[in-house]
Amino acid sequence: MSLLPASSLVDLRQLRLNDARALLEHGGQRLPDDQTDATQFLQTVIDQLSELSLKDPLTGLSNRRYFQSIVLREIEMVARSGESALLLMLDIDHFKTVNDQHGHPAGDAVLQVVAKTLAGCVRPMDTVARFGGEEFVIILPSCQGQYGQQVAERIREAVSALKIQLNSGVTLRITISIGGAFAPRWVRSTSELWVDRADIELYRAKSEGRNRVCIEAQPVLAVSAEEKHLLFGPLSLGDPAWIESIANDGSTGSSGSVMNRMN
Repeated sequence: MSLLPASSLVDLRQLRLNDARALLEHGGQRLPDDQTDATQFLQTVIDQLSELSLKDPLTGLSNRRYFQSIVLREIEMVARSGESALLLMLDIDHFKTVNDQHGHPAGDAVLQVVAKTLAGCVRPMDTVARFGGEEFVIILPSCQGQYGQQVAERIREAVSALKIQLNSGVTLRITISIGGAFAPRWVRSTSELWVDRADIELYRAKSEGRNRVCIEAQPVLAVSAEEKHLLFGPLSLGDPAWIESIANDGSTGSSGSVMNRMN
């Protein structure tokens, strides 16, 4: 539905676009000339501002807002299709020491190099985002257990091999800790529960010495995907969302419910 009457005309001279232009130029975007078609000009501004709002300005990765939208979409996909998806949470080890000893510009340089390294270790279909501070998240859709472990180890090794040259001439070596959790298949969980479970594994990686990967074991389905669809397919069409609960009944091979693992 149009927000303006069809007869409305846009006079660019009456629009206050200086702030929008400054934001886009700071983000490396280029606007078309003011003399171009008004509709095209405004559409370009809207598109580029929308893109900018979903990116972390320091690293160029997706930001937390975009991550939240993707994780909700992935949960829905896993609930409907039974596809396996892995969430990794990554934290740079001893990052505060970098800032304290070498200054915040050095910390920014480390974040940028690590972000580029993470993006180079995953598939185009995967989502890498800056979660906040020195913490990153990666969503790996269609990811089986062994592949997820391999990707996480590849990331850990790639980061530990980095030699980050600072403007002061100092070369930094850093490591990263990684925790991961699989989205429960055929269950409409919540983003908070999924993130919390991955964060628990990240805490375990930190507490066990850092520079390591800890991924929660992937639950084994007791029935096939086709059987799951026949049993629960109608529920996913309109019934209320399920509450995440992975029973420890011996038939699934699970190590216990989420709440038991958290306690």
